[in-house]
Amino acid sequence: MSNHRQRRDIEDTFLQHWSQLRSAAQAIVGVREAAEDVTQSAYVKVLEISGELTVRQPVGFCFQVVRNLAIDHRRRAALESHVFMDESHGEAVPAQLASPEQSLITQQHVRMVEEVLDALPARTRVAFTLYRLNGMTQREIAKELDVSPTLVNFMIRDAIDALKRCRGLVDAGRS
Repeated sequence: MSNHRQRRDIEDTFLQHWSQLRSAAQAIVGVREAAEDVTQSAYVKVLEISGELTVRQPVGFCFQVVRNLAIDHRRRAALESHVFMDESHGEAVPAQLASPEQSLITQQHVRMVEEVLDALPARTRVAFTLYRLNGMTQREIAKELDVSPTLVNFMIRDAIDALKRCRGLVDAGRS
């Protein structure tokens, strides 16, 4: 028998037994939609490999391919249910709260940053805020403040340098 004829015979056999093959898959995977997916995948697989080997029992061959793919599907689903969690489970996980001590330290650091920024000239503070918090470009800030882009660059650098000194104080306080 030619490979082309055998492939056509197996395809006809698969289509004639489609509902029984789907039922066999459903018996293993348990869900009709999943069984339908398995059956469709098996159909493609049967067509792919039927031309490569000699099949003496087309019905048995089709059922075996469906069975193997259904078992693989069930194993994969079981693994995924252990590895991956439903999104709704994440909603019940409490947020990690900082200790009272950590909250106080964080508040102190925020106050230090505010004090450093408040000590800057108003225009420098505005340039830095527009750049870092509002995401404006230096050219946009220059236009907004009616200054040169070079001056904006220096103002932003001055603010960053002041904050780095503040950071040095924070790091020194930790040790």
